[in-house]
Amino acid sequence: MSERDPKSSQDLTAVVQTLLQQMQDKFQTMSDQIIGRLDEMSTRIDDLEKNISDIMTQAGVEDLEEEIKVTETSGTA
Repeated sequence: MSERDPKSSQDLTAVVQTLLQQMQDKFQTMSDQIIGRLDEMSTRIDDLEKNISDIMTQAGVEDLEEEIKVTETSGTA
């Protein structure tokens, strides 16, 4: 029985090391995917903000907002 113990211990150690490496690889893959998706989402949000700004400019909303600010400022003075 004592002859099998070192081999069993080595086998168990090898299995545990393999499992830990697999878990680390999966965690790294998931982490990379999450970071990639966050980068993609950031790019989409930036594009959305630019499109909204362009639409507001085309609709003249920015001019209207400036007029309202001027009116409010002159009304309180």
